[in-house]
Amino acid sequence: MTLPAAPPSSDAALPQRWHTSTFRLLTAYSLLFSLTVVAILGVFMWRATAVMSDQIDRTLYWEAHYYVRLNASDIESAINRRVAQQQEHYRSSFFGVFDAHGAHLAGDIRTFPQNLRIDGVGHRVDPGLDVSDASSPRTRALAVRLPDSRVVVVARDVGPIKEFHDAIRDTLVWTGLLALVAGMGGGYVMSVRQFRRIHETQRVIEQIVNGNLDRRLPTGGRDELDMLAHLVNHMLERIGRLMAEVKGACDGVAHDLRTPLAHVRKTLSQAQHRAAQLSDPPDAELTGLIQYAEANTDALLERFRAMLRISEIESMRRRGEFDQFALRPLLADLEDLYRPLAEDKGIAFSSDIGETDDLVIHGDRALLFEALSNLLDNAIKFTKQGGVKLELSATQAGPRIEVRDTGIGIAESERDAVLQRFYRSEGSRHIAGSGLGLSIVSAVVGLHDFGLAIESANPGTRIRLDCWKRALV
Repeated sequence: MTLPAAPPSSDAALPQRWHTSTFRLLTAYSLLFSLTVVAILGVFMWRATAVMSDQIDRTLYWEAHYYVRLNASDIESAINRRVAQQQEHYRSSFFGVFDAHGAHLAGDIRTFPQNLRIDGVGHRVDPGLDVSDASSPRTRALAVRLPDSRVVVVARDVGPIKEFHDAIRDTLVWTGLLALVAGMGGGYVMSVRQFRRIHETQRVIEQIVNGNLDRRLPTGGRDELDMLAHLVNHMLERIGRLMAEVKGACDGVAHDLRTPLAHVRKTLSQAQHRAAQLSDPPDAELTGLIQYAEANTDALLERFRAMLRISEIESMRRRGEFDQFALRPLLADLEDLYRPLAEDKGIAFSSDIGETDDLVIHGDRALLFEALSNLLDNAIKFTKQGGVKLELSATQAGPRIEVRDTGIGIAESERDAVLQRFYRSEGSRHIAGSGLGLSIVSAVVGLHDFGLAIESANPGTRIRLDCWKRALV
């Protein structure tokens, strides 16, 4: 059985705020919102560009057919006049007339555009158009063939469409980034707030786990976490009342039965004394029966005392006795007490507890002495040959105490059960005992929030006590 111990700081068990659900959800929502905005603006840009291109193609169509309807001899002069008029203004339209072989006849388009189909439909000219007195503009052009095989080319600058397209693209990028950054920033701020609430909730839960059932989770957020805190607080109130009722009933039964048993024990002693006075020599059979009854009454009284002791420890009445103290002198006192007992039984008692008092813990010295006394008492009781060893060592997390023996051992399947009240393992039921010694040890360890592990020593048992607080994971 192992109760795992962790490093002293419980903050290490908390999730990083970048991993909180609030931050993840807001970041995901911001990303989705940004993608939605980009998609909407992208569709808008595509449709707007398509509409503008269609309008330009319609303008080119009507301009081209205007010149086609003129007399054949007037087309070139009309186009030259239109080009001359545009010289005084912003040039957005371009014109050209070419013979059947592509030679330039009129207009400001000097070279017939490559790959431009003569089909009366607008097409994008790429690369740019070869225009006199102007850089190569980006255009859409339309070509129409006249009956005399000449070709009229009408083109229009699409630079404004390109500028509009670039403006929408930049808007897409910056709007998406702004929405994403705003969402992540909001997620960070909200996750910090939630993280503080969770940190405070964890601190209270650790106090509750340590036995302070009067504590309640913080409330006031008016959200799902607040609703959960109210439910847990209500549950704690119910549990507290039920535990108080059960504990009160058990303690009452134990206390009420202990008093009559004490009277029975006193009566048996008086009966034995009276029997010795009435018969000389005393009746051996009667004396044996009385002694047997006394032994069983003493066992019952011991069990009731142990039950009340466990109840006292678990009720946290002794936390006021917590203080700093060194472990080595405590273990030295235990060694002085139990070494003669082990030697009287014919088994070895060894220790490795060091020479310095630098291993210091915060706890109740008397309770730890009682718990370790139970461990050493069990180790000596269940060891027929070999020995018992008491060890003290330092780990990175804190001090560690080990009690080893070469006795009958505890089966792996029973290492949880032996910590329960009145449970006795299969291999130890022939030996006198109440089955409460390890329950007291477990209660003391739980009070201190230490770690407890029961392992095999091959042969025998090794019980490890990690003297540092276990973090709430």
